[in-house]
Amino acid sequence: MENDKIKGIIEAILFASGKVITLDELALNLEMDKQEIAGIIEEMIEEYKQQNRGIEIVFVNNGYTLSSKKDYHEYIYSVIDKRAKLSLSQAALEVLAIIAYNPKITRAEIENIRGVSSDASIYRLLEHNLIEEAGKLDIPGKPIAYRVTEEFLKKFGLNTLKDLPELPKYKVDENKQIVIDEVVIENQKEEKGDGE
Repeated sequence: MENDKIKGIIEAILFASGKVITLDELALNLEMDKQEIAGIIEEMIEEYKQQNRGIEIVFVNNGYTLSSKKDYHEYIYSVIDKRAKLSLSQAALEVLAIIAYNPKITRAEIENIRGVSSDASIYRLLEHNLIEEAGKLDIPGKPIAYRVTEEFLKKFGLNTLKDLPELPKYKVDENKQIVIDEVVIENQKEEKGDGE
């Protein structure tokens, strides 16, 4: 099959699916070697850049998806995004952050961290496809575990969870309370080290 036809097929699959497609799926569909397909996709990524196209192929969580360029968001948003913009409450954002940094965490563990019920926040995040069930844990009661979705990665511009910002280091006292003074002192030491 000609290279241009393969590129056209890959572009059509990525466009029509609207989701992340893995190399395995493309290799199976095109009956080609994964390495060869990966090379063709890299060519396509460079061609899109050189042609200054409004779309790009993005690598997300071990697969590829077709996306509009971030540079054009303000133009796209003003034309097609007349829906109510997704807004999450502070509680939902807290739950989302906890799940992002703790894949395969249960509702009870989330509530233990937050100290309040998180049912409504979990339901809302599931509804918006930002989190998903990650199976049941093999512990008494077989609780459901949660993890973030590929949609979360796309919405927050991340390729993998490894791209999340590093959490600050802190200490916990005997009452399981964060010792803020330790964080402040550590930050001051780092700032002094940068200035010297």
